[in-house]
Amino acid sequence: MYNALKKTIQLNDGRTIEIETGKLAKQADGSVVLKMGKTMLLATVVSATEAKENVDFMPLSVDYREKYASTGRFPGGFMKREARPSDHEILVSRLVDRALRPLFPDDYHAETFVNIDLISCDSDDLPDALVGFAASSAIAVSNIPFHGPISEVRVAKIDGKLVINPSRSSRENADIDMMVGATYDNILMVEGELNEVSEEEMAEAIRFAHDAIKTQCKAQIELAEQLGVVKREYCHEHNDEEIKTNIRNFAYQKIYNFIKTATADKHKRADALKAIHEEFITTLTEPDENILAMVVRYYHNLEKEAIREYYLTEQVRLDGRKFDQIRPIWSEVDYLPMAHGSAIFTRGETQSLTSVTLGTKLDEQLIDGAVFQGKERFLLNYNFPPFSTGEARPYRGVGRREVGHGNLAHRALKRMIPTDYNINPYTIRIVSDILESNGSSSMATVCAGTLALMDAGVKIKKPVTGIAMGLITDTKTGRFAILSDILGDEDHLGDMDFKVCGTRDGITATQMDIKVDGLSYEVLSKALAQAHEGRLHILGKILETLHEPRADYKPHTPRIISMIVPKDQIGAIIGPGGKIIQDIQAKTNTTITIEEVDDHGIVQVAAPNADAIDMAIKRIKGIIGDLEIGGIFDVTVKSIMEYGAFVELFPGKEGLLHISEIEWRRLNKVEDALKLGQKIQVKLLEIDNRGKMKLSRKILLPKPEEPKKESKTETHQ
Repeated sequence: MYNALKKTIQLNDGRTIEIETGKLAKQADGSVVLKMGKTMLLATVVSATEAKENVDFMPLSVDYREKYASTGRFPGGFMKREARPSDHEILVSRLVDRALRPLFPDDYHAETFVNIDLISCDSDDLPDALVGFAASSAIAVSNIPFHGPISEVRVAKIDGKLVINPSRSSRENADIDMMVGATYDNILMVEGELNEVSEEEMAEAIRFAHDAIKTQCKAQIELAEQLGVVKREYCHEHNDEEIKTNIRNFAYQKIYNFIKTATADKHKRADALKAIHEEFITTLTEPDENILAMVVRYYHNLEKEAIREYYLTEQVRLDGRKFDQIRPIWSEVDYLPMAHGSAIFTRGETQSLTSVTLGTKLDEQLIDGAVFQGKERFLLNYNFPPFSTGEARPYRGVGRREVGHGNLAHRALKRMIPTDYNINPYTIRIVSDILESNGSSSMATVCAGTLALMDAGVKIKKPVTGIAMGLITDTKTGRFAILSDILGDEDHLGDMDFKVCGTRDGITATQMDIKVDGLSYEVLSKALAQAHEGRLHILGKILETLHEPRADYKPHTPRIISMIVPKDQIGAIIGPGGKIIQDIQAKTNTTITIEEVDDHGIVQVAAPNADAIDMAIKRIKGIIGDLEIGGIFDVTVKSIMEYGAFVELFPGKEGLLHISEIEWRRLNKVEDALKLGQKIQVKLLEIDNRGKMKLSRKILLPKPEEPKKESKTETHQ
């Protein structure tokens, strides 16, 4: 039997969230089932009893998986079982990881695995907003050391009102859609997309989310107290205060003095700092592996401490910039001659080569997850090969980091892509290849993506840029420095990585990770204001390269025309077994797609040139009875009668060519001019009220000259 404990939280809108432990997965170090309505998550955590040798970091693994059975669906594909995690599952896993990781003790190095499974889901719930809550609850009821609890919520602004964890249907109209992770006291993580909102609105939404998180954290604390949880004791680090003191006395001032004259080149800077480390090692007498491991750890922490103090004291950065100064920028468009659009964006030692490919509806991405199904017509892929940082290792394909950075850039640009098929009929794929990286490569992707879209002729609503902000604080003295356009080293040694993307008129996407306790809203507001100035500076630079979308697409871009057709005519265009639409495509060298939307159909015709599209459109209009008066058609004689010939304009569409309209001369029989199967051209002269067409062949033929009449004078002679 089991002894289950439950904790219930009442939400403002009447919904309840229930945490239950002690019933499922009892051999895990901690496990909970979190329920909201019919949606259920099973979260478990297991941590090794000892750390592996020579591990000086927190080996944490967070995995979120959605079971297809949770929504009563079969997995797609041949295997019919859950396979590798989808991009959506990876992104949710990263959100939870980013909130949990900073709160494990710095000296705790045991392998720890957090797994969250969606085991039941109501179709209108958004379970990703509950995953962080479930994961933290599992840790809270375990004996694993953790400076939590935390929780995460989705905050949305719908019709001017802030809402916590909205339903899927209401979220579609949100101006703000953010995930916020926090402890009871401090914000840890923010990520989401926004509809050009102001910095003040964003800060207000974060505050609102934090109030809801406090209630969820309190519930976890109370549940742990009910269980009488006692955290385990551990010892994962060996320390030697004498070595620690010696390395400080030897290296601190050398590091500080070097930074004053440091080069802007990150590799040269890294080599010089490494040389100080190696110089200290030469002072040791036959050090063993344990001592060398301690030296590495102590030197790393000392280097970080010295650089942070240098920033706060000297008010200058590693590469000599002021805190709000942006690195030099240069950009170029139309670099790849065969891409539909391309751009290079370089800021300091970070560079993105980005391409845009324009395709048809057939190129849309099919999303077939357990919870989300549908199609996506705007895709963005981010690639981060090892050579971009000078690393000598193989490229093993897309990792979680690349999925996350690509998603941020996708969110930033997404709302600026026109959804109206008449303005943008294309499926769009952006690919950003990072060729150099020293911080803010995802923001370089946003800037290069904007330029490449405009180079491709895509009529984006407004250009978008992005900037990564950093923070260095000293809690003892209250000093802090907000950094614009951070370097990779500043990301590593700093207390915040805050990416802000947007147009001239507001924020479109954000991602923030906080590494310290106690980030005040005053500092957050200052960081947002400084980010705003930085974004505008970068925007001015890219607009110098290309100030608006090109007037037309590149010559080699496929042309696409969209047209609306009655819903009841879709079947006629497709034909039995697709016969008619296949015939149109074959004879006009086009690609035709049809999508049923509400009470009508959207037909897209794509081809390398306009003439082919015109031919296909003409045939489609003929099928639906929307023939153009004055149009000229290539037809086939299908039958001959005494009074004329019936000709086929399109498969299934025939019209009468009267005997009087075949030739200018008077015909006794139709057969004198036409025969069955003959291909001719006719012109549509008119369509009467009953839908009957008047066709003419003779009007397309040269009209014979009338014989001259003899004058009276000539007759006299």
